Amino acid sequence: MTATTSTPGGVFARLTGQEAVAEELLRAARDPASMTHAWLFTGPPGSGRSLAARAFAAALQCESGPAEGGPGCGRCQACQTVLAGSHPDLVVESTTGTFILVGRARELAQQAARRPVAGRWRVIVVEDADRLNDQAADALLKSLEEPPERTVWLLCAPSLEDLLVTIRSRCRHVRLRTPPVDAVAALLVAEGVDAPMAHYAARAAQSHIGIARRLARDEAARARRREVIAIPASLTDLGAALSAAEALYSAAQEDTDDEEQARARRAYIADLGGDPDARVQPPAIRAHLKAWDEDAKRASRRRQHDAIDAALTDLASVYRDALVLGSGAPVEPVNATEPELVDRVRRAFTPEELLRALDAINLARQRLVANGAPLLVLEAMMISLIHPRASGDRG
Repeated sequence: MTATTSTPGGVFARLTGQEAVAEELLRAARDPASMTHAWLFTGPPGSGRSLAARAFAAALQCESGPAEGGPGCGRCQACQTVLAGSHPDLVVESTTGTFILVGRARELAQQAARRPVAGRWRVIVVEDADRLNDQAADALLKSLEEPPERTVWLLCAPSLEDLLVTIRSRCRHVRLRTPPVDAVAALLVAEGVDAPMAHYAARAAQSHIGIARRLARDEAARARRREVIAIPASLTDLGAALSAAEALYSAAQEDTDDEEQARARRAYIADLGGDPDARVQPPAIRAHLKAWDEDAKRASRRRQHDAIDAALTDLASVYRDALVLGSGAPVEPVNATEPELVDRVRRAFTPEELLRALDAINLARQRLVANGAPLLVLEAMMISLIHPRASGDRG
């Protein structure tokens, strides 16, 4: 097998279970004449959209030739600085807010217009392109359609439908798939996790690499997941539903790590030349601090939403497994280590009720994206999941 058809290594080895994508990106990096100036990476959560974009950016800037493993060797200074996010010709937009607003989009368009100063390309990575509001998307259209000769846009989103048609029609589409469970488990084993734990974490995380790493290494994360997947069988009345919503909401608040945020705020004040212990800061520092507090509040809200969304994924997996078990379909369960719990839910609900439960969880997700009050959204969802046979036996 030739070098052009073998599984790419270097920076592309980071793309677990995405060999076809890695080969496509490597071919483009090797042949500038075949390059496209706007790319759109789509794929489900955990598929590695941002990893793929960063790996491609590193390959585009790589200083090594084919004999040295380039493009994308992963060892040269260009590759390492791109992967670290510090390359002078790389801009990475990873929003902490619910949306990317038009002002920030205009800034990105201005940065895209600059010529590269050290590398071959000026690379703009937008990790959450699905968070562009309509005005922000419109502000990027001209730059996406007619970018400077040495500028490349790399946009990331869960699916094509998450972007305006005017944006996606200007991009070359790269679709990532959910990595196979065995590939994620093998990655964890290579990182030092024992095989049984690696397979449990990969399956429970539904191949989301980041979540799988956390489950494999953090007993507290595993304990929280066990609490979430126990919810369906516990929703026997209104009190149980409200308690479950409160518990899930409180756990998400804990994930925002207020103590870490307070330490970061103190360090920021010190960097500005202020006294972190002072009750009142000078006017110049207050202006910067106000902007920092607003950014921190948006970041905290997003982390809370992400934590809730991860819990909803775990919750949905139980109803999904119960539906699969009841149908007799030869499909591997997500919660393979909890067969009694899944069977209990299967016996408590009809297939139609299980489908309605999955719809209720999906509706809660939509309401959260629309900035619904998290606790109220969770309470409404849990109430809709109450069933009088939740603790019964349907045989």
